[in-house]
Amino acid sequence: MADEEALRVRLRHALTNAMKQRERTAVTALRTALAAIDNSEAVARPEPPPDVGSGAIAGAVHGVGRSEARRRDLTEAEILDVVVEQIEERDHAANQYERMGQLDHAKALRDEAAVLRSHIVA
Repeated sequence: MADEEALRVRLRHALTNAMKQRERTAVTALRTALAAIDNSEAVARPEPPPDVGSGAIAGAVHGVGRSEARRRDLTEAEILDVVVEQIEERDHAANQYERMGQLDHAKALRDEAAVLRSHIVA
């Protein structure tokens, strides 16, 4: 894959390959990272208009697609920030598991962090 290929695209391709290879750790890490990216694109719900009590259902929005909101378009840097945050969360949690003596859980989280690190272009 080319260095200039978008991070999200690289993660999606890697997820497909990991699923085909039945690499559970990679699938878990990549799915959660992609979900975190998708969640970061969500926009806050707009406040309902002041006369929400006048319809058949209070607060209901009338018309097809009226409740749909455009998602934010993240820049490549913002997507990278989300993935780096996912890596940091796994490292932090792994440290906590190690302090509690749960080395298997710590290793699993460190393996997931390593999968994500491998897709970040320096």
